[in-house]
Amino acid sequence: MNRNIKYIVLAVAAILASCTKQLDIAPEGAPSAQNFWKTKEDAVKAEAGMYNEYNDENFYGRGMFWFINASDDMVTGRNKPEADNIKNFNKTYLGGGYTESQWSMRYSIIKKANDIIKNVPGIVMDEQLKKQIIGDAYFNAGLVYFQLAANYGNEKAGVPIVTPESNPAVAVPRAANVNENYDYIIQLFLKAADNCPLFSAMNPADYGKAHKTAAWAYLSKVYLYKKDYVNAKKYADMVIGAGIHDLVLTGFADVFKASNNWSKEYIWSVVCTPNGGGTGWGSKLPGVMLTNKAWGIYNGWGYYLPTKELYDSYETGDQRREATILKPGDKFMFFGAERTFTKDAGATSNYQFKKYMEPFTYANPIPTHVNPNGDNGTTDLNVPLMRFAEVLLIKAEAAINADGIGAGDAELNRIRVRAGLLPKTGMTMVDLKRERRNELAGEWADRHRDLVRWGDAEATYAKPLHDFDGTVNWPARTFDPLIHGVWAVPQKEIDNSGGVIKQNFGW
Repeated sequence: MNRNIKYIVLAVAAILASCTKQLDIAPEGAPSAQNFWKTKEDAVKAEAGMYNEYNDENFYGRGMFWFINASDDMVTGRNKPEADNIKNFNKTYLGGGYTESQWSMRYSIIKKANDIIKNVPGIVMDEQLKKQIIGDAYFNAGLVYFQLAANYGNEKAGVPIVTPESNPAVAVPRAANVNENYDYIIQLFLKAADNCPLFSAMNPADYGKAHKTAAWAYLSKVYLYKKDYVNAKKYADMVIGAGIHDLVLTGFADVFKASNNWSKEYIWSVVCTPNGGGTGWGSKLPGVMLTNKAWGIYNGWGYYLPTKELYDSYETGDQRREATILKPGDKFMFFGAERTFTKDAGATSNYQFKKYMEPFTYANPIPTHVNPNGDNGTTDLNVPLMRFAEVLLIKAEAAINADGIGAGDAELNRIRVRAGLLPKTGMTMVDLKRERRNELAGEWADRHRDLVRWGDAEATYAKPLHDFDGTVNWPARTFDPLIHGVWAVPQKEIDNSGGVIKQNFGW
């Protein structure tokens, strides 16, 4: 937390230095703290600064995705001891580089959002723009708080709640429990919804900033995690009933085309570009999931490879399976030529995720579609964080839990029909879990967190995972729900807080 305090002390300097290609805002020098928070331009720069962390490779490129990699949908694709320790719930992963920064980067965003919430109301500027910037701050704070709370908080302890009024010189202890966090997050998203415009009312130049239905969608997800199914349904219905969003109906694979970055299915994404600078902009996940060395054509990273368990979970005729996973012998386009899929010699799985490969299909895709530097494998495909399909799944899950078998049929059948499957009636949580898995595999929706909150993780992880040919490529693991239901607080945050922040039980 002392590191977070440093962010607080230096926040204005960080904001002044921040700009992001994804919001098309150029830096205009670095005025001193004494004359900042005076003009519209100051407010706009501060808003851009909140998105700066999105471009860090460990924010939405890998980093926290190592936590999602713990699920039964994927295995670590290459020899990576620290990643293996995370997947195996081995406490020796503590102090490693992949996930150590997750906490501090998100509290950095919270600090920047808090500064906007505290200072922008006093700036004389266009009131509609002021309201939108403040709403964006509430949304970003709510989003990263949710990511922190869901991964690190439980009934024993939540995460520190740092408000705009918090004393920057004092380390903040953890909340009493995760529900205290969820209640605070709900208030942030409600304020975001009050201030943000509808996406349909936004200018294209502002796409990528927070909007009203994104706040409602995340409200529905927070309430789902809180097991408040009535409110989860309520806010999902507000998104569904707004008439702004829908499924992409030309086919599941089309959801993951860059031309559909702002389709009706869009709710919230990492805005990406292949040519934003030396380190690229947005999420590197497309390059991270691409086969290692990409057959000598591009520097894929080869992480997060699918399992036979995931492949076999799809029903016969489900179009999502082939759109999601490549297996040996599959034909696909890469750099303008048809190829037959083969794995890298050192890969731990004969599968690869296909969802994010559309930018690589074009002849000469660099730099229009793909980053020239394979070490920074961004593309022109926005990596989705929340899609309309997930809102339908949230509504269905809440409805089944609140109202019983069959209550989610309408929403689930919209998803099934898009996948080329026949409608069903009387669907249960078993159906919901399969549809959620098959729809959102390899995405930030977080299969591992789903298994934990459903109480399925211990039994699921007690089984080994398998490769294409049926051989075991990941042994069974021991998952203790009392310990491993949350991840370890980074040790440096505990140390820097002088012990004010406590470690999660068992870690």
